Amino acid sequence: MQNFIKTDEYSKPITSTRIKESILMTIPTAIYAVIYLVWFNYIEHRRVIHYTEMHTRLDDMIPFVEIFVIPYIFWFIFIAFCTFYPILKYEKEDYWRFVIFLGTGMTLFLIISTLFPTIQYLRPSHFERDNIFTSLVAIFYKYDTPTNVFPSMHVYNAIGGALSIKYSKRFSKGWKNFSYIAAISIILSTMFIKQHSVIDVVSGIGLALVMYHVVYRSEIIMNFLRKIHFIDPLADEGKVAPEEVRL
Repeated sequence: MQNFIKTDEYSKPITSTRIKESILMTIPTAIYAVIYLVWFNYIEHRRVIHYTEMHTRLDDMIPFVEIFVIPYIFWFIFIAFCTFYPILKYEKEDYWRFVIFLGTGMTLFLIISTLFPTIQYLRPSHFERDNIFTSLVAIFYKYDTPTNVFPSMHVYNAIGGALSIKYSKRFSKGWKNFSYIAAISIILSTMFIKQHSVIDVVSGIGLALVMYHVVYRSEIIMNFLRKIHFIDPLADEGKVAPEEVRL
C-alpha cells in the first residue's frame, strides 16, 4: 500500500531545542484561541437590536440532507490535524502559514460580526426523518446559534486546511486529493444541514482566495517571519546547531 504520509525523507532529528521550540510555537496560538473564544462568546450573547438576514433564492432550492452532518463534524478533526501535525513534524513554515491564514480570517470574521451582526432562518422547524444524523444536527442547532454567520468560518478554515496539506512536502498526491474532497464536502455540508446561507459560503470562499494569495502565493508573510526569527532563514536546513542535544 502506498505510503501517503512521507515520514523519513524530510524528518529532522528530535533534539532538546526542537522540543522547546515546538512548545513555544503553540503559545501564540493558544493565547489567540482564548481571545477568539472570549470575543466570539461576547458577540453571540450580547443584546443586538437588529440582525441582517442572510438569504438567497438558492438557499430555498437546496434540500436539507442530514447525512452531511458527517463532513460538518469532520471539520473539527481536519482543522485540529492541520494545526498539530506540523508541530509534531517540526515544519515551522507549514505551521505558521496555516495559523496565520486561520487567524487572519477568524479575526476579520469577529470584526465583521461585531459591526455587522447577521442571522439566518434556514433551519427546518422539524425533521422529516428520525435517525442518528438528524439527532446530531439537532445537537448543533441547540448549541450553535444561527447568528453571526457571515462569512462562514467552516468554509474558510476548510479551504485553509486543504491549502496547508497542498503546500506541505510531507503529503503525497493521494492525501492532497483527499484534502480537496474533504474541503468540498465540508463546504457543501454547511448548506445541506442549513447552517449557512449561500452568501456566507461564497464570502468565505472569496476571503480564502484573497488570503491564499497573501499567505501562500507571496513571500510577504514568510519574509516577515524570518525577520522576527519565527522561522529559519533561507539556508541549509540539514545542519544541526552544535548546541542542540539529541534525544
